Order: sequence, then C-alpha cells, then structure tokens
Amino acid sequence: MRINPLRRLYIAAETWFKYSFAELNPMYHLGTLTFFFFWIILVSGIYLFVPFKGSVHGAYASVEWMTHQQWYLAGIMRSLHRYASDAAIITILLHLFRELALVRYQGTRWYSWVTGLPLLWMIIPLGITGYWLVWDQLAQYIAMGSAHLFDAIPIFFGSMASNFLPSQMSDRFFTLIMFLHLLGQPLILLFALWLHVRRLSNVNIMPPRGLAIGSFIALIILSLIKPALSHPPADLSTVPQSLNLDWFYLNIYPLLDYWTAGQVWLLTLVITLLLIFLPWFFPKRAKATAVVDLENCDGCKQCFEDCPYDAITVQARTDGKKHSHEVVVDPALCTSCGICVGGCHSANPFRKAEKILRPGIDMPDFPAHELRKRTLAAIDSMQGKHKILVFGCDHGYAVERIKTDNTRGISLYCSGMLPPTMIRFALRKGADGVLVSGCRSNDCYNRFGERWTEMRILSDRQPSLRAGVDHRHIISQGAGPIDRKALEKSVQRLRKKLIKLEPKASE
Repeated sequence: MRINPLRRLYIAAETWFKYSFAELNPMYHLGTLTFFFFWIILVSGIYLFVPFKGSVHGAYASVEWMTHQQWYLAGIMRSLHRYASDAAIITILLHLFRELALVRYQGTRWYSWVTGLPLLWMIIPLGITGYWLVWDQLAQYIAMGSAHLFDAIPIFFGSMASNFLPSQMSDRFFTLIMFLHLLGQPLILLFALWLHVRRLSNVNIMPPRGLAIGSFIALIILSLIKPALSHPPADLSTVPQSLNLDWFYLNIYPLLDYWTAGQVWLLTLVITLLLIFLPWFFPKRAKATAVVDLENCDGCKQCFEDCPYDAITVQARTDGKKHSHEVVVDPALCTSCGICVGGCHSANPFRKAEKILRPGIDMPDFPAHELRKRTLAAIDSMQGKHKILVFGCDHGYAVERIKTDNTRGISLYCSGMLPPTMIRFALRKGADGVLVSGCRSNDCYNRFGERWTEMRILSDRQPSLRAGVDHRHIISQGAGPIDRKALEKSVQRLRKKLIKLEPKASE
C-alpha cells in the first residue's frame, strides 16, 4: 500500500506514543477516551447543577460559591467539568486527524466520516452554553458574539443583540440556556453518537482500565494545580477588555473583531463541507465484496460474529438444505477486508474433495483457493534450512519485501483474512516457521483483524488453530508501514527458535 506523506508523518509521530505508553497508547483509543471524558462531564455536570442558581443575579454568585467556598469538592468538580470538556475536544480532533492521515474515510467508511464531522457542530455549542451559564465577562463576550452570529442568519428576524441590553435581561434567558445545556443539546448529541457508530459491530465505549485511571488522575491533578476560575461578573454597561479564552471552544469569536459574522459563517461552512465531501474527492478503488456460497455454508454464523462493520446478517435458510440459517452480505456495508473468510471453517486448505477450494464465504478478487496456491508457491520457491513464511497485511508493512532464500511474504487484505488452518497447512507443506504480521498491535485498519487472528491462534476464538500444532514454530508481530526493522527482528527471532528446535546430532 502506497504511503502518502501525511500518513508517513503521522505514523512516525505516533511511534513516540507507542514507545512511551506501549499497549496503552492513547492514540489507539481516541474514540473510547472521548466517551470516557463524556462520562466525567456528565457526572460532574449533574453535581454542579444541584447548587447552581439559574438567574441573572444568582448564576455568578452560585458558581463563585462552588469555586471558593466548596473548592475541595464543587470547585474540583467545576475544574473537572472544564478540563474533561477540553480533553474531549482534543481527542475528537486527534481522532479526526488520525482517520484523515491513515486514509480511513474512503469507500463504505464514508458513513462514519460524514456522521462524525457534525459532532463537532454539536459539542462546541454545548460548551459555549456552559460558559454562558457562569455569567461573567467571558460569558457576556460570548453572548454578544453569538447574537451577532445569529443575526447574520436570514431566518432570524430582528436583532438578537438587543436582548442583551441591561433592561432586557431576565431569568428566562438562563432557563432557556439551562434547558439547552442540560437536556436539549445532550439528547441531540447522544442521538448523533448512536448514528456515528451504527454501522460498526462490537462497539466499545470504555478505554482500557489503566488508560482511564491515568487520564482521570491527570485531570484531577490539573484541577488542583490550576483550578477553573471565573472572570469578573458580567456588566452589560461595559465592554470586557481582557479575557482568557478557551481556544478549544471559543476559537471563532476573536474573528468577529476583524471579520463580519457572514464571513465567519462562510469560513466555517466551507471547511466543514470540504471535509464532509473528502471521501468523494479522493475515492477508493473498490474491491469486490464478499460473496456467500450456500453450497458450502452451514450457517454457523461465525462470519456474522467476526464482521467489524455489521455487513453480514443471518436469516432463515432459503435453499432447502438441512441447515437452519444462512448468511447474507450487504455490499453497501462490506469493506472487502476478508475477515469473514478467516473465520469460515470451510476455508480449510486441507479439503481434498475439490480441486478448487470453495469456502462458504469468500473474496472474489482474492479467493481462499488463490491463497492456498500462493502459499504452496512461496514454500516451493524457498531454499535451504529454516524456511519462514510471513503472512502480512496490505495496510501494514509490505511483507513481500522481506525476501531472502529462505523467507517469503504473502500480503492479505487483512491479517484477519488468514484461516488458522492455513498456518497448519503451511507447516505441513514445508515451511519450518510461520510469522503472522498484521497492523500494529491494537491498531488494525479493519478494527479487529489483528485481534481475531491472535485469538484464533491461541484457541480463544473459533475457528481455532488445532491443539496438535507446535506453537513454537509460530510467531505474531504487528508491523506498521514503516516498521521494517521490527519485522526483520521478529524473523530473526523465529529463525533462532527454529535452530534451537533442531534435533541435536547423536554423539
């Protein structure tokens, strides 16, 4: 797979996190971290709502009481609420940039990309209304700026800025903002999050425990070292002169000092639309989607369980065979990853009844029969002792480059496409060792390919590698596109193991 400069740059930067955090690399858990921060925001927000007084004269006073009189609890909760909100924006932006850099927005993945972008439009107003509720000078600045932005929209009549004259302000303003911040916007955001993950299976909304605990402790420490504080109280008869902006949520407001509200709207809309239509600006060359062969499908449902994108469904049998179920592939959802083939027990290369291997589900452009054929050809082309066959992934390191007299590589759509029986088949047909190389650990391009393959080898998931296979001849190594050295070291490590396993000559 060709590596574009942005992808190469991102992977190189991500490597630092990999070395620093190992399996808890936060860059591999940006989505679940965002959900975790949302939980912190929810719990802290509910606590802060209890002593908060939603009125013109009570809002600022109640927030100040929480910040200073009950700093040890409500004050920390306020800071947690603020910093978890900022952290959520950071993880969302990093997640967006990561999917962009790793080109994970093309093909059928357009849906997650397109439904993910509007989340920013929903989260940022949620943060803005939270700042309004404090009703300090920063809230006053935001309220006036927001009024100018709304006045520029043709569907609104009259001047909203006039509502912020001292004579016009009332407690109803805070009732409206509280409703939006505590109920209206969160419900819309919750529905949007559901839409965003609707086409994914086995969705996890919690990061690894160690990463969650570490993130929470970091937020607590930050809250103690630099607690969130208010500006002076809002005074509609004056103009705030010095403000400390939260640039994660309030970055467009300074533009209003130099541009018109219409120009600010134009800038944000153009950027949003360019990002939304990105999958069609750089379309992906489509591969043929998975196809079901009912002659060889017994309806075991394993491919349904394994599919990362919910592209496979189970229905009642339609061909009159004794099996009660059959699977159906939705081409509009299938990403052509091939993980379903690796989970099909009929993709067994030892089947001799047919000259052409035909599993219950297969990839037309790279069928299981072709994989068996390439495996035999690779083994036959190797010479000497300690022959090692490397099964790789199109989205990881190009394993075809790991080529010596006694080493060959075969690249698959995804490492999850490899049936466990193919490993046993390779060892039976002359390979002394097999190295399975997918994407970097916990960073599978197709979400679960690397994980499912590892579990199948360890007999933790069906179909599993037979117990009689000597696992000393097998090794797994995740390798990204730039991880040649790591892969070569794994090949050498496996070769040293093979040498040690050689029977010693009798004395």
